[in-house]
Amino acid sequence: MEQFTIEKLYNLDETIAAQLFEGAVYPWELLPKIRDFIVALGKRLPKDTYTEIKDRVWVAKSANIAPTACINGPAIIDEEAEIRHCAFIRGNAIVGKGAVVGNSTELKNVILFNKVQVPHYNYVGDSILGFKAHMGAGSITSNVKSDKTLVVVKYGEEKIETGLKKFGAMLGDNVEVGCNSVLNPGTVIGRNTNVYPTSMVRGCIPEGSIYKKQGEIAGKR
Repeated sequence: MEQFTIEKLYNLDETIAAQLFEGAVYPWELLPKIRDFIVALGKRLPKDTYTEIKDRVWVAKSANIAPTACINGPAIIDEEAEIRHCAFIRGNAIVGKGAVVGNSTELKNVILFNKVQVPHYNYVGDSILGFKAHMGAGSITSNVKSDKTLVVVKYGEEKIETGLKKFGAMLGDNVEVGCNSVLNPGTVIGRNTNVYPTSMVRGCIPEGSIYKKQGEIAGKR
């Protein structure tokens, strides 16, 4: 499971939340801590760069927020981020520098690193998306198992009990997810991996891969 650690998945220079990752091994360990971290960090943000536009919602002055977007706290919208028409941020969300949250996209308990794009009809819940990760139109994270049992991360014969009921997906830096794909609970995708459109993904996908379908994963050349 070493290739699915924080160190292997993310460049922590590309998030305002880098301090949250300190002392953790796997990124899903951070999901229960996002809310409190945002509240603590928000209070320390420089007022010449960020404005608390409503209770526990801090927005960089250079961010572009559509008037039809709904942002509930706690949340931090970093510099030059774009929150488009009818985006819905339910709370516990960090949107990184230059990131795009698009039309009818919903976020809940997430960290989006800098330059992440979730631009069209996406649901991202209980997830962490690395630098320049991109989710195609209609692709979503499924964050609760149908039987409501706790999520287990699986890679081959290896298993890690997370103790979490809600766990969407961990996407490494530069991951590309094709349109209308579903990332099942506990999905972890390594850096620089591409997922074919309309895919149903579960488990751990190695970095530098092309995911075509379950059981058919090719390495990039």
